[in-house]
Amino acid sequence: MLQAEQVLEKAREVMRIETEGLNAVTEQLGESFVRLTEACIQVLNNGGKIVVAGVGKSGHIGRKISASLASTGSPSIFMHPVEAMHGDLGMLQENDLLLALSYSGETAELNSILLPAKRLGVLVTCFTGVADSTLAKMSEIAVVASIPREACPFNLAPTTTSTAHLALGDALAMTLLQLRHFTKEDYGMRHPSGAIGRAVSMHVKDLIRPAERTAVVDPSTPVKDVLLKMTKARTGSATVLGTDNKIIGIFTDGDFRRCVSDDLSVLSKPIADVMTKNPVSIQADSLAVEILKLVEKKPVDDIVVLNADGTFAGMVDIQDLPRFKVM
Repeated sequence: MLQAEQVLEKAREVMRIETEGLNAVTEQLGESFVRLTEACIQVLNNGGKIVVAGVGKSGHIGRKISASLASTGSPSIFMHPVEAMHGDLGMLQENDLLLALSYSGETAELNSILLPAKRLGVLVTCFTGVADSTLAKMSEIAVVASIPREACPFNLAPTTTSTAHLALGDALAMTLLQLRHFTKEDYGMRHPSGAIGRAVSMHVKDLIRPAERTAVVDPSTPVKDVLLKMTKARTGSATVLGTDNKIIGIFTDGDFRRCVSDDLSVLSKPIADVMTKNPVSIQADSLAVEILKLVEKKPVDDIVVLNADGTFAGMVDIQDLPRFKVM
């Protein structure tokens, strides 16, 4: 029978060790990382790509780093060193950058591709943990990140080192994203499928119920008539507009339930007396992801959508979002 506390303590120990490793790597970041970032930008601006290579656990981490780079605007592919020596070296072009991963810096299969890559005119760089390793010496730019110890009790299985290289790859990808002015729209174009992609590529205007399909009333409309309009429009809210088509308030099913519980005569009152002023609103040309941010901050079911001039464009009902596969 497993002892729960022993299991949790071991898990926490591993996480503490890996956290210590990340803290150590963070402190070691310096000029070499800046040079690597500059080199990546130059290569990418010249139409080249970042080719990531590694063997074993470093290979798995390398695939993830390459995928993160590619999905955030920095063209990248992963190249397996063994396959490279049997033809895949053709992935490399003269204006590419090779990012080789090996903590020891002595992985024979990886180091064997360095000279052939240089002969092709490729800039060789690396992530390693040993400054005087073969890999570091053969690289034009070596980002050295040493960790205190592995989380493995034998200090053998790559654990902290894998986490460190993964974090370095994320740091590189996010730094390049910012410096190359990669936008949410760019991200959405590279993620056309799935809720994330739709949320950052679709705009609010793609999701709205247009004004003619909503309940729109003027401030003097009695609550009873407002409810009838809401029922006809099959919506849970009514928008109150002034003479200039500007929003002055909103009235929801929830508002009605709260009002009628206090005052049964509310049905005959003008909507201006009971509406919610300054309702939550969003611009029609905003990205759909901004709706999700609003919903996270404020518990609302209906969001007013405005045109660029501040006039009423329509409503977004959060119940429609699953239909558009945004959430």
